[in-house]
Amino acid sequence: MRVNYAMQSLDIVDVDPNPMIQFEKWFADAVTAEIKEPNAMLLSTIDHDQFPDSRIVLLKGVENDGFVFYTNYLSSKGRQLENNNQCSLTFMWLDLERQVRVKGICEKVDQSISDAYFQSRPRDSQIGAWTSPQSEIISSRKELEDLFATNLEKFKNLAIIPTPNFWGGYCVIAREIEFWQGRPNRLHDRIRYTVSENGWDLNRLAP
Repeated sequence: MRVNYAMQSLDIVDVDPNPMIQFEKWFADAVTAEIKEPNAMLLSTIDHDQFPDSRIVLLKGVENDGFVFYTNYLSSKGRQLENNNQCSLTFMWLDLERQVRVKGICEKVDQSISDAYFQSRPRDSQIGAWTSPQSEIISSRKELEDLFATNLEKFKNLAIIPTPNFWGGYCVIAREIEFWQGRPNRLHDRIRYTVSENGWDLNRLAP
């Protein structure tokens, strides 16, 4: 099962000196191309046994040198990030033959930012955040649905549902970002940005 990538090329002279601007350009291309869930990204963390642990989360914002997502702080990823805040992100836009890899340090966003985003979510999603003991073992689907029904009743008279104290945003502050463009004969283009005292250093990598 092989595909010979040949849509586009990528060179240091063509990219923006700021990788966040370059990312926003590529992200806009993915949106224009109507790629399904272009903000889906693979978040990889390290668990207590030093094994990598990965899952797909959704990018909800790009702030300066950081990538923002939201989750339950008591989930597996939340506990892992509390123990070791080094992590990585991977975006794959196969229809454009592109990939972006990010290494960085994860920090919680300001509570006011989490609150603002929480209030922008659909009401059922807000209740879902209160309902799920994310990553914990549950006895059945019915247990989860019963908890949801209980919370529907609990919050039915509240116009504004408060943000759970165990839920909020993280920002992955990038230390390294690599842009990958598929090319023929597996001679892909790879441009890596590495943070330095003077900004960002750019290098081409062998495929």
